Amino acid sequence: MNSKYKSGFATLIGRPNVGKSTLMNRLIGQKIAITSNKPQTTRNRIQTVYTSDEGQIVFLDTPGMHKAKNKLGEYMVKVANSAIKDVDVVLWLVEASDYIGPGDKAIAEQLKNVNVPLILVINKTDTVSRDDMFKIIDCYKDICDFDDIVPVSALKGNNCDELIKVIMNYLPYGEPFYDEDTITDQPERAIVAELIREKALKCLSDEIPHGIAVTVDSMKFEKTIVNIDATIICERDSHKGIIIGKQGVMLKKIGSAARYEIEDLLQMHANLKLWVKVIKNWRDSDVQLKNYGYVENKE
Repeated sequence: MNSKYKSGFATLIGRPNVGKSTLMNRLIGQKIAITSNKPQTTRNRIQTVYTSDEGQIVFLDTPGMHKAKNKLGEYMVKVANSAIKDVDVVLWLVEASDYIGPGDKAIAEQLKNVNVPLILVINKTDTVSRDDMFKIIDCYKDICDFDDIVPVSALKGNNCDELIKVIMNYLPYGEPFYDEDTITDQPERAIVAELIREKALKCLSDEIPHGIAVTVDSMKFEKTIVNIDATIICERDSHKGIIIGKQGVMLKKIGSAARYEIEDLLQMHANLKLWVKVIKNWRDSDVQLKNYGYVENKE
């Protein structure tokens, strides 16, 4: 192993909907975390791996920091808070705006206790002018003791290569944690479930998305095709009707959109069958949260 090789963990934190998952997908060059214009899309800590000749960065994408309204929300906040511990670099992602709201101020207070390098990543630079960017940097620079400030556009890919270089500067020397072919620690089943949920988020109205979960009931591989049975969980009978749609149109739309990305992920044809099930108030049930994979890591 090259004695100058670096490896370490970098966590992405920030308010909901600032582009953490989009940035992580961009940095590793592959879609692992689902994205949506609806806040609180990411629910679990997702670990992805960037590997180059210079080093390896293990990224932790986390749920957006927000005020919890139910047990699912409490779980998400715990996941986000715990991801700050035991990492080598913390990346705080904010939007390109010179307004620092109460949510970001609360995060700034929490980050004052972090004793690892802290990088402010200003996202969505494609939406502001160069002069405005200088104003935004000036607005944020004193809110925390940042080791670096890097403006990027996760959507366009602008300056993302520079962000990789900056992160590498702060990583310790050491051997890689994963093989060079490893992209994520997420099992295929989990990624497939999330892809289905993403398409449901994009197709459904605002009142439903936070009340849905997706389970992959079976996933059977044959020579050139994978047969997948999955269930969309919702909280109300009225939501079930909306998800299915008139004559099943909405469910078919969700399934078609998900199938396309599942086939791209698995590099084979997919036969996807979707069902919808009502479990009232599942987001406040410890048992149901555990069933759907929302279990706090005790390590």
